[in-house]
Amino acid sequence: MSITRRNLFALLGAAAVQRAQDKAAPALFEEVPASVSGIRWTHTNAMSPDRYLPETLPPGCAFLDYDNDGWMDIFLVNTGPSNFFKPKQPLSHALYKNNRDGTFTDVTKQAGIPISNSFGQGVACADFDNDGYPEILITAYGAPTLLKNNGNGTFTDITAKAGLAIPELVNGWTTSAVWFDYDNDGKLDLFLCSFVQYSAADRFSCGDNTMGRKYYCVPRVFKPSSSFLFHNNGDGTFKLVSKGTDIEASLGKALGVVATDVNNDGNMDLFVANDTVQNFLFMNRGKGKWEEVGLAAEVAFSGSGQPRSGMGVDAFDINNDGWQDLFVANVDQEMSSLYQNNKTESFTDTAHKHSVAQSTRLLSGWGLKFFDFDNDGLVDAILSNGHPDDMIEQYSQQVKYKEPLLLFQNFGGILKNISATAGPVFQKGFPSRGLAVGDFNNDGRLDVLVANNGEAPLLLKNNAAPGNRWIGLRLEGKTCNREGIGAKITWMVDGKRFTRLKNSGGSYLSSHDPREVLGLGLTGKLEWIEVNWPKPSSKLQRLTGLEVGKYHTISEPSA
Repeated sequence: MSITRRNLFALLGAAAVQRAQDKAAPALFEEVPASVSGIRWTHTNAMSPDRYLPETLPPGCAFLDYDNDGWMDIFLVNTGPSNFFKPKQPLSHALYKNNRDGTFTDVTKQAGIPISNSFGQGVACADFDNDGYPEILITAYGAPTLLKNNGNGTFTDITAKAGLAIPELVNGWTTSAVWFDYDNDGKLDLFLCSFVQYSAADRFSCGDNTMGRKYYCVPRVFKPSSSFLFHNNGDGTFKLVSKGTDIEASLGKALGVVATDVNNDGNMDLFVANDTVQNFLFMNRGKGKWEEVGLAAEVAFSGSGQPRSGMGVDAFDINNDGWQDLFVANVDQEMSSLYQNNKTESFTDTAHKHSVAQSTRLLSGWGLKFFDFDNDGLVDAILSNGHPDDMIEQYSQQVKYKEPLLLFQNFGGILKNISATAGPVFQKGFPSRGLAVGDFNNDGRLDVLVANNGEAPLLLKNNAAPGNRWIGLRLEGKTCNREGIGAKITWMVDGKRFTRLKNSGGSYLSSHDPREVLGLGLTGKLEWIEVNWPKPSSKLQRLTGLEVGKYHTISEPSA
């Protein structure tokens, strides 16, 4: 085909316009520097010549509204003293209050956040006593810490009083945790992931490598352990109830957990990602009975029958068919898994179909989260990465220690990797671990917080699709749990029906904005919203006439 001079000039002009538009368009996610946010805290990983394994796993992070003012604050987990590390100066976690103008103020001391007394790993926040204020649970190598929110901007350490200072926890290693109501009594219970047995008697060093130095051991060489389920007694205390169940009998190396309902029976199940052993799917059969079905459900091993190094995990209905699908992040060479729910308590790994497998082959994934970043009603995903071995580049030409974030966009039910065009921050490498999502500036677009091992956290402001409409919901249970975990939300936009289950947990070592943002698209007309409240309520509430572009508190109806 011949091209005339006029056509050539037209093509060149169109290309110039496109370049100008591309240059002018803001990045989908913008890195907010510490000079702007005011978040100047840095994680201490205590990396030592002996390369103790707990050094490389943390930290976690959280979005939470600790003072109940409607704005997301930030919590960051630090390490602390242990049987292999004695810090020269006391180390502290960090609580940053949202100033409502895009900046944060460090209120750690004013809020009574105690100096770290163990080697902190992750965090899980929720209102376990139904008083309207979220508590903070900090997992650790060593004793975990439970901080009660006093409702006046301060916290009190109630770990021992709550019954969590038991020897199994004090002498153990907990990683991710999740709050959920497993017995539908209206009170949030607690599941704690337990990693490997790593006492002074159990651990040993790995090395020497080709450089004559010790390196971080692969968890495969350490013995597995049982995770923990605690029942909320309703009086500020908890009872260990996993003894004698499949949860205790299933020895794993648990790093990630999400509470979701995979078979739509109204009981919240648990999907647990394990490192170097099979993953667990604990089906909640009611009345305190749990059945581990990971093998039968085809989520335990890879397609070739091998255990993988599962770390981060999440659940969401990716294809809007009303059934929860599962996402697991694995170490490099193993590729992440995206399990589609077959509606029969079984799953099919569709990672290749969604470009997830190809995109993650050379990356080690940790924090991950399903979220609708562009408010078009379709769920997208983000994944934080970083190799656990800081010396990996000395003996691998392809794998890096600091790795880039990945952003996946949903195109008609198929996830595609759009990281290359998502903004400059996706071209950088980070030693990323935990990842949380939350709307810190209340513009209806979910932002991202990434916790980096041994470095400052990364705050990403969401600039995507500013024209797309949205509505935000803050559920407030009365007879069911206060946060409405387990609620099923359905909404109709231009005759199309969308559904969402309010899951709990997910990602890695991290906790998220408890509000739900429903994307409506560019011109979508919201017809109605229905909330099917979780047991013991089971009330069905229809909402119409709600103003879009703002958050609404939706209270469970009394009748």
